[in-house]
Amino acid sequence: MLADRPQMQAIEFEEIARHAARTTEGARLEFINGHIGGKAVPDGDHGRIIQWLTRICMQHRPEWWLDPAQGLVIETYREGRARPDGSLAPADAFVGEGEWADPTPVLMVVEVTSYDSDTDRRDRVEKPRAYAETGIPVYLLIDRDTCELKVHSQPDGGRYEQVLTLPFGKEFTLPDPVGITLDTGDLKNWVR
Repeated sequence: MLADRPQMQAIEFEEIARHAARTTEGARLEFINGHIGGKAVPDGDHGRIIQWLTRICMQHRPEWWLDPAQGLVIETYREGRARPDGSLAPADAFVGEGEWADPTPVLMVVEVTSYDSDTDRRDRVEKPRAYAETGIPVYLLIDRDTCELKVHSQPDGGRYEQVLTLPFGKEFTLPDPVGITLDTGDLKNWVR
């Protein structure tokens, strides 16, 4: 197999992902950069971080929802499929969509690093590129390894032009179109 060729077509991946979800407890597969990969099953602290962020989003913008389960069609060239830890969009954005939704209404995707060997490649390299290529306005990476937030914004079709790195404990406002202010002090409680 050549490195620049996808392992399979997106439709083949979707069938494998459906089968894995039915037969394997907690299987969460993704298809990024032409290659199939698995996401670690979230631990309790990971889930608590998503809960924390969901509550903040609901308090500031109740018409939006941070969906923790919706798969997204990403990457125009490779027809990727991603399962962000959260997709912030209008509450009805995914009504009528299937397992893999059009990302057009998504305002922000969120990933929380897992303590697995693929985190660096997946969350810090492949996903920022894939989400920027897709045109998702904001990518928020909550990095538990470095105790930092990486806020990616202003996608240009292949990368995010702005990347802001902040240590846990800072207060800041997410870029437009999100505009929600986060006080990140509590994140220090949910890391190893």
